[in-house]
This record gives sequence, C-alpha cells and structure tokens, in this order.
Amino acid sequence: MERARQLVGEMLIYCFLIVLVTGAFLACFYTPDGREVPYDGSYLPLHGVMMSAAYESTLIISFDVRGGLLMRQLHHTSSTLLLLGTVVWAMLGHFRHAPAWLGLGLTLLSAVAGYGSVDDLLSGTVLGRLPIVVWYGLHLLAALALIVTLVVSSRREAATRPRTPGFVALALALTALVFLWP
Repeated sequence: MERARQLVGEMLIYCFLIVLVTGAFLACFYTPDGREVPYDGSYLPLHGVMMSAAYESTLIISFDVRGGLLMRQLHHTSSTLLLLGTVVWAMLGHFRHAPAWLGLGLTLLSAVAGYGSVDDLLSGTVLGRLPIVVWYGLHLLAALALIVTLVVSSRREAATRPRTPGFVALALALTALVFLWP
C-alpha cells in the first residue's frame, strides 16, 4: 500500500507540473484587478458590458489568445485531477501523515482562490468581498506551499523506497493515461 501511495504522490508532482506550466501561460495574459472596465474583446454579445478587469482578461484569454481556452481547460482539468489525486493520496496513507492533510488543505485553498481570482463565480457572494489581488496572491502562495509539501513528502518516501526508472516511467505513463482518458 505504501508503494501505491508513493506512485500516486509521484503522479501528483507530474500533475502539478502541468498546472504550473499552464498557470504560467495564463499569468502572462491575466490582470488581477477588480476595477470596472468595459469589455472590448472579440465576443460581440458582451461588447461594452461593464465587468471587472480580471474577468475581462479571462474572457480575452478564452476568446482572443491563441490556445488560451485550451490552456484554461488544461489548467482546470489538471487542478481537478490534483485535488482528486490528493484525496486518494491521503486515503492511501489512512490520513495518518501530516503532509497528506496539509496537501489536501492547500489544494482546496488553491482551488477556491483560483476561482476567486477569476471573479466570475465568487463575485456577489460573501467571499467576493475580498479584493481580487488577495485571491490571486492566495492562489499563488497555496500552489507554492503545495509543491513544497509534495516534493518534501516524495523525497522522504524515496529515502525509504527508492524510485527506479521503471517506477518513474510507470508514474509518467499513468499520468498521461489519466489526461488522455476520454
């Protein structure tokens, strides 16, 4: 069971790398600003509608940036898989490891903060009263803390059960299979 937990932990690191790459791409075009601006992107039904600059930049990423919608979808899918994988990782450890609880909490915090930074689902709620910059910063800090937790835990597990090239290849193949599953 410990080897399966180590395999899931390895897959989580690869999944996080996808989250990191897609997140870096999205960050190049994202504006974490809550001021109201008129939409001037290519989606004509929303042309001139007042919205936050964060939401406008999200729409522009989706409709105007080449590959932007694909990157948003990959980021969302890999984040969801990261959350589900963290739950499995914690359950395989019977919730007895502190990094599992920390990883689960950080993944949830990062997911909520990511939705808050887009300013579409949480605006107008109690959580929507926080500035978008706070959500964005919380999202980045939680993601950084999560990768530190995953790497430290992976290194500790590798110290007791070293990773072999076959083990790494299996983790990479399973991660690719999860992403390519229809």
